[in-house]
Amino acid sequence: MKRRDFMNVSALGTGATILGSITACEASSQAETPMSALDQLTSRTKDIKPISVEERMARIAKAQDLMDKNNIQAILLDAGTSMDYFTGMKWGGSERPMLAIIPAKGEVSYICPGFEEERLHELIIIGKKVYPWQEDENPYLQIKNALSEYGIESGTIGIEERVRFFIVDGFKKIAPQFELVSADPVTIPCRLIKSANEIALMQRATEITIEAIKIGLTFLKEGGSPSDFSSAVAQAHQKMGAKHAFALANFGEASAFPHGSIQPQILKKGDVVLVDCGCEVEGYNSDISRTIVFGAEPTARQQEVWNLEKEAQAAGFEAAKLGAPMGDIDAASRKVITDAGFGPDYQLPGLPHRTGHGIGMDGHEWGNAVRGNELILEPGMCFSIEPNISIVGEFGVRHEDCVYMTESGPVWFSKPSPSISQPFE
Repeated sequence: MKRRDFMNVSALGTGATILGSITACEASSQAETPMSALDQLTSRTKDIKPISVEERMARIAKAQDLMDKNNIQAILLDAGTSMDYFTGMKWGGSERPMLAIIPAKGEVSYICPGFEEERLHELIIIGKKVYPWQEDENPYLQIKNALSEYGIESGTIGIEERVRFFIVDGFKKIAPQFELVSADPVTIPCRLIKSANEIALMQRATEITIEAIKIGLTFLKEGGSPSDFSSAVAQAHQKMGAKHAFALANFGEASAFPHGSIQPQILKKGDVVLVDCGCEVEGYNSDISRTIVFGAEPTARQQEVWNLEKEAQAAGFEAAKLGAPMGDIDAASRKVITDAGFGPDYQLPGLPHRTGHGIGMDGHEWGNAVRGNELILEPGMCFSIEPNISIVGEFGVRHEDCVYMTESGPVWFSKPSPSISQPFE
């Protein structure tokens, strides 16, 4: 559909009014209420296999091999995702540094506030040595002491990308003999490539979010607000044993904003509804977007844009070939949209953002399907394919599903939406 043709399509819908929320979700029984469907949910995570200590140890071994190749003596991890990835340690970040050190040779050690030492020992599953610091002491001296015990008195120390500045600055002041560099050459190759266990956890998270969205859509009602959907999805995630991450719904003109609008939204029949949801299972994320029309047959305009978006997503999937750069995915999806007269580039109306992002323990990780990204696709990489058509003042359409790369090419975590009235198979 060319943009000039698009602008001439009548906005008036035809056909009989439908119960969009029921049709979209394929409710098992028309007598079943949305709340009863929510109440009947049970856990879907009892049989999952968490990441084992053995797998974490293999991650550390890979990191140490990469340290050796990159002439890095040790890497420093702040509380957060990478610390969890390597050590299984879940710790909230605060103004008091609690850090993990992975040396190129040797076991993981920890720096922590003295009053937290016993709690830390309860949580440690990898490594033994803890270097506590008292409230009136400089915590960065303990980093220096730990490195010294590894036999590291100088050289290059890798700083994981989310280590906070005050920690880096404090350590630099106390130990200027070290060269502090990015740990990206170590941490990114580790986390970028997912194991079969990681993919299985993401698959379960995806299956749970699919069911949560189906239920959430039944809570849409004329005159309702986005929170009707969002709260239902959050409850569904939790009832199925997942950690709720997010559930966004945007109606009508607000659907043209990829991450929504602060303006009040009241749902009307015929509105485009764009939803975006995700949850975590054992720390691994799902991310799915769907676009429907509520309570009415779609207009010709809505249908054609929806179809164009589906074509763009399919083109991105087709371009996700082993050995190809990630930028090819964006180029393929974007070409479909610009060939139809939108854009060009990131201009509106059109596709204003990258076509996809990496996903794993963080909802957005390395491995972005964006112009110019020469990162080569290989087995184990996981990312979204989500071209978006935003038409400010009217509506927006986004189909978002994630894939994982195998030896045979990409595989969908969630299969693309079959039609505008059927968000899932």
